[in-house]
Amino acid sequence: MTRNRALTLLVLATIAVVALLSATRADAIPAFARKYQFSCSTCHAPFPRLKPFAEEFAGRGFHMEDPSKEPARATYDVGDPSLKLFRELPLAIRTDFYSSYKQDALAEADFEWPWSLKLLSGGPISDSVSYYFYGILEQGESIKLEDTFLQFSAVLGLPVDMTIGQFQVSDPLFKRELRLERADYSIFKVRVGDSPTDLTYDRGLILTWHAPAKVDVIAEILNGNGIEPAQDDNFDDNTAKNTALRVSRWFGPVRLGALAYEGKTTLAGAENHISYLGPDLVANLGPNWQLNACFLERRDDNPYFAPSTAGLDDIVTRGGFAELLFFPQGQDGRWVLAALYNKVTSDDELVPQENASLTLNYLLARNMRFLAEAAHDFEEDTNRLTVGIVTAF
Repeated sequence: MTRNRALTLLVLATIAVVALLSATRADAIPAFARKYQFSCSTCHAPFPRLKPFAEEFAGRGFHMEDPSKEPARATYDVGDPSLKLFRELPLAIRTDFYSSYKQDALAEADFEWPWSLKLLSGGPISDSVSYYFYGILEQGESIKLEDTFLQFSAVLGLPVDMTIGQFQVSDPLFKRELRLERADYSIFKVRVGDSPTDLTYDRGLILTWHAPAKVDVIAEILNGNGIEPAQDDNFDDNTAKNTALRVSRWFGPVRLGALAYEGKTTLAGAENHISYLGPDLVANLGPNWQLNACFLERRDDNPYFAPSTAGLDDIVTRGGFAELLFFPQGQDGRWVLAALYNKVTSDDELVPQENASLTLNYLLARNMRFLAEAAHDFEEDTNRLTVGIVTAF
C-alpha cells in the first residue's frame, strides 16, 4: 500500500471514530417535526427513509388525518376561513458531507464537503392544496430547483390526487431521495444515445387514484426531456407528451407493482420513440429486514437521432437493482445495514453498468446520520470507500 493510500485510510478511519464518539441521544426537529412537536422517528426510519405514516401524511398534502391534531398556533386567525397564513414559513436544511478514497481517480483521496446542501420547504396552502420544493447546491454548482410542485388532494371530492410541477418519474416506484446509500439506483438514471429521457427529474402532471382493495393507480403526463432551462420560451421540444402508468397493490407485507412508459423526444427534426416496461417489489421480511427490487426494459428506436429509421433495429436496454436493508434494533433503532446491487445491459456499448455497495448507517441523532460505504464498479474494476455525515435541521 502506498503512503498516500495509507494516509487516506487513516483519515477516513479517524473521521468515523470521531463521529461515533460524538453521538448523543438528542432528537433535533426539522420543519414538520417542529410544527407538530414530534420526534423525527415519527415519520422516518431512519431519515430520510419514510414510514407508512409519513407516506400517508404527505399524500394528504401534509395534513394530519384528524383535523383536531392540527396545531392552531401554526397559522394566524385572520377572520377568513379560506386563508391559511403561516406564522412561520416551514423551512429545513439538509447537508451531505463525504470523504472518499476512489481507486484510479484523478484524486484518490478527496474531501467532498459539502457534497450538497438543500433548502427545503413544504406545507398546506389550503385544506386541499399543498406545496413542496427544494433548491440544491450540489458538487459546487450554483443553486437549482429540483422537486418543485403543487399537490391537489381529493380533486372534486374523488379519491384522486393531482400533482403538477417538477418531480422524479421514478418516485411512484422508489424515491431516490430517500435511499440510505450514497450509491444510486442505476436503471433510473440511464440515458441512451443522445436522448435526454430517463426516469429521474421531469416536468409534468401526476394523477393518483386510490382505488379499492389497496390498489394505487398512478398516471404521469410528462415533457420527457428533463428539467433543463427553457429554450426560446419552451421547456418541451415537441408537441407530443410522454405518458407513464403505474399500478401497485399491497398483499400483506409485500407490494407488487408494474410500470409502463411511452414517449418520444426530438432533435434536429429526428424523433426517438422510447418505452419502459417492468415490475417492482417491496417485501417487508419481519421487523428487521426489507427487500426492494426493480427490473425494467427500455427500448429506443432512434436514440442517435438519425434522419431516417429505415433498417434500424431498436436499441434495447435492460436492468434493475436489488436492495436489502437490515435493521438490527428494529426500524426505530440507530443502526441500518444496506446492500445494493445494480446491473444494466444495453445494445448501446456506453450504457452497461454493474456495481455493488455495502453501507453502514448509524444515527448520531434522529436527524444526523453517519454512513460508511464500500462500493465496487465491476465494469471499471474500481473501488470507492466513503465516510460521511448526512443531516437535516
